[in-house]
Amino acid sequence: MTFGESIRICFSKYAAFNGRASRPEFWWWCLFTVLAGLAARVLGEAPSALFSLATLLPSLAVGARRLHDTNRSGWLQLLWLIPLVGWILVIVWLAQEAREPNRFGSAA
Repeated sequence: MTFGESIRICFSKYAAFNGRASRPEFWWWCLFTVLAGLAARVLGEAPSALFSLATLLPSLAVGARRLHDTNRSGWLQLLWLIPLVGWILVIVWLAQEAREPNRFGSAA
């Protein structure tokens, strides 16, 4: 999966919390949001806030789909709210390979 494909898929599945997302899809999306967020920040506070708001739902959705790919519930993203320990756990899970068989369906 390429950078552009990842962005296109994440925006086309804007609020799709079902299914699975591959590692490249998730990590390319993360890179896009960081780079575009920095560019928006250079333009000012308002563009930065608007970009963050516009990408919040697709970021949560791709995160849930990525956790589904590792056969975990998307609700585990709530561990982001626990400083340090929660962050480490979620990052490790997001970086893991897909698990088969999987209760969230077959890999795309």
